[in-house]
This record gives sequence, C-alpha cells and structure tokens, in this order.
Amino acid sequence: MTSDGTGARTALRLRPLRADDEGAFRHGHEVMAAEDFIFGLGYEPGMDWSRYLGFLDDARRGVNLPDRLVPSTFLVADVAGTLVGRASIRHELNDFLWREGGHIGYAVLPPYRRRGYATEILRQSLVLARAVGVGRTLVTCDDDNAGSATVIERCGGELDSVIETGPGKPPKRRYWIS
Repeated sequence: MTSDGTGARTALRLRPLRADDEGAFRHGHEVMAAEDFIFGLGYEPGMDWSRYLGFLDDARRGVNLPDRLVPSTFLVADVAGTLVGRASIRHELNDFLWREGGHIGYAVLPPYRRRGYATEILRQSLVLARAVGVGRTLVTCDDDNAGSATVIERCGGELDSVIETGPGKPPKRRYWIS
C-alpha cells in the first residue's frame, strides 16, 4: 500500500497481462530498454500481442519453453489501473538463475520509483513464489543498486555473496530470503 499523493491509500496488485495492456506494456518496455533493462521477458518489439500473451501462459505452465528458460510467472504491478512495474517469479533455477538471476526479478517504471512499489512488488512476489513451491528464495541485484539492495533487505534478504559476472558488468549481490 502506498499513498497516491492525495492521502488516499491505493493498493498495488500483481496480475497477469491482459489484452488491453498492450499499449502501456509496450511503452514500459521501451522506457526500460533505454536503461538497458528488459521489462518484458521474452518480448521482442513488434511481436504479435496475442502470441506474447500465449508465450507467458506457456512459461507459467512450463510448456513449449526454449532450453534456456524455466517455468515462470510474469505479472504486472497495477495501481488503480496504471502499470507501474512488473515481477517475474521463476519456479525453479537453472545454472544462470542460480548464479545471477535468482527466483524473482522485479522492476518499477521510472515515474513511479521511490514510492514503495518495489518493496510491495517483492513482498507479493515472495508470497506467490511460495504458492508455486519455492521455499528458500534467491533474489539478486547489481552491487551498485543501493535501492534494490535496500528493498531486498527490507523483505528479509540475507546477503550470501557478491560475485563477479563478467567483463564490463557490475558484480551481483546474492540474497536468500527464508
């Protein structure tokens, strides 16, 4: 819950993408691409919207996945009908996710940052991860992302390690949440 600026409390809700989210989603994807961040996992600009929604449904069910992907649930963060961010909950880990990506990835679009949305997205994602059978949860962030580190720690994250990820890439902070 966070204030909407008028003093009223507005609920953030994680939910699946719908047919009518196409414009807002595409805009969010473009905005985050400018920050070198992938907003829509598996999404390619110009991709047919119904095909993308089908891809996300397959990912949730763990069917028709390329070898590099694991079953996952992709949800958008909705506040009063406005998309403010997203979450990706991986139901299991492959080698890359074990090392760098973790069980949960989340993002808040730039105009909605510093309002508590990231913490609420992660909090709700942890509940949903438990619902799909994830126990101890790995969440990672870039070592230089103090905001994300604070969010993870607020949600119970205990720092496990900081690892190098490759030339020209920032180290990753790896947190476990029980």
